[in-house]
Amino acid sequence: MAADPYITLGVKKDAKSDDIQKAYRRLAKKLHPDLNPGNKTAEDKFKEVSAAYDLLSDPEKRARFDRGEIDASGTERPHQQYYRDFADQGGWSAYTNNAGFSDFGDYAGADDILSKIFGRGDRAGRPRRGQDVHYHLDLEFLDAINGGKQSLVLPDGSALDVSIPPGTRNGQVLRLKGKGRSGVGDGAPGDALIEISVLPHPYFTRKGDDIYLDLPISLKEAVLGAKIKVPTASGMVTAAVPKWSNSGRILRLKGRGVPRADGSKGDQYVTLKLVLPQKPDSELEKFVTQWQPVAESPRQSMGV
Repeated sequence: MAADPYITLGVKKDAKSDDIQKAYRRLAKKLHPDLNPGNKTAEDKFKEVSAAYDLLSDPEKRARFDRGEIDASGTERPHQQYYRDFADQGGWSAYTNNAGFSDFGDYAGADDILSKIFGRGDRAGRPRRGQDVHYHLDLEFLDAINGGKQSLVLPDGSALDVSIPPGTRNGQVLRLKGKGRSGVGDGAPGDALIEISVLPHPYFTRKGDDIYLDLPISLKEAVLGAKIKVPTASGMVTAAVPKWSNSGRILRLKGRGVPRADGSKGDQYVTLKLVLPQKPDSELEKFVTQWQPVAESPRQSMGV
């Protein structure tokens, strides 16, 4: 028997959807098989957590579980029905007639009642669409920007190939048609809903469709200007640093940002950061000592 999904995720029964999602993401990051290779205990726990989230993240399934209509595995609980359940509340029934069950032979609706009791009503064979399933996928920053193929390990150990559209955003949910649970009868299968978490990058940050980068430059490059290599999400490009570039100057690389659905791209903004040599340079110290600047103090505007 599956464990109580609220206990599995460590949330209260009145927890909001956001709290359930946060609890799942926290546990999934800790227990994911890719982070615990060969750890059978973590793998089994990850399966339980995923199953619990699948149930509680679906408002309809959660409500049915709370009402006791399905169990923690999503299986229908048997509903015990009695002849009295089908009595005509407006008048005649086998329970209100003194003849008792002998009246069933003459009652035109008896076959309908017995069909319902023994599960032979027309709903039993009605096709039903399969349930959707929910998964979580961590993406590297550049994989989200550039798109591509990713393999998602499922709770049962199988893998699901996921196509990542270029420009995928943090929190975006990708829908894989027909990759959910099988339908009933001729019903279509459900879908797989994959929530994306984009991991931070050590250099790049994203704001909307633009990418931002802090780029160190040397004193010589700042004073004399230079052609330098600049990393972008799609590879290295060459950019010109103008002469006398102060730290904090911003260069715009048009069309080097996030791909959009219409085929265009955002921009990349490069903030120059003047960086002195890590090791002391005696020649540079000698030059600065002898140098007599003719310009005003850089703090003049502050009254200093």
